[in-house]
Amino acid sequence: MGWMIFGYVILGVILLVAVYFIATYNAFIRLRNKYEEAFAAIDVFCKKRYDLIPNLIETIKGYAKHEEQTFVKVVEARAKAMQSKTIAESQANETALEGALKSLFALAENYPDLKANQGFLDLQAQLTTIEGELAGSRRYYNAIVQSFNTKTQTIPSSFVASICKFEKQPYYEVAEEARENVKVSF
Repeated sequence: MGWMIFGYVILGVILLVAVYFIATYNAFIRLRNKYEEAFAAIDVFCKKRYDLIPNLIETIKGYAKHEEQTFVKVVEARAKAMQSKTIAESQANETALEGALKSLFALAENYPDLKANQGFLDLQAQLTTIEGELAGSRRYYNAIVQSFNTKTQTIPSSFVASICKFEKQPYYEVAEEARENVKVSF
């Protein structure tokens, strides 16, 4: 009789551990799917921005024909950003593109006729909207990654993470160069 009770207790413990393992594993899968979806949303907003940049450059080119170097930098940064494969690569290339765009807008400040052009103003407003949406997507991504990383690093879920090879994910951060003011000189 004592052995049966002991067997039931052991079976109950094994069952509880199995249920916990499955629930924790499923929670990791849900969080992973969320951060992958959040990164895909960042990608969508980046694509919108990539599509807008050539129109913006063409509008500015008409006013600032002798600023070819700035245009080339924006086009090159856009091309690199579009080819990003990993989160870290995307982060670095997006930072470079943001710096190039800041230079482009700083350049536009020197042309009053351009600043009054309705097409330029519309493109600038669209880009500002996209940048806001992109910032929101990055915040959401980072919040999901924070939840995932906390789960991978706290006990007892860290045991499940270790067994199933769930690893800490990188945050989408702004590089130090992007925090500095853009300097444009002529």
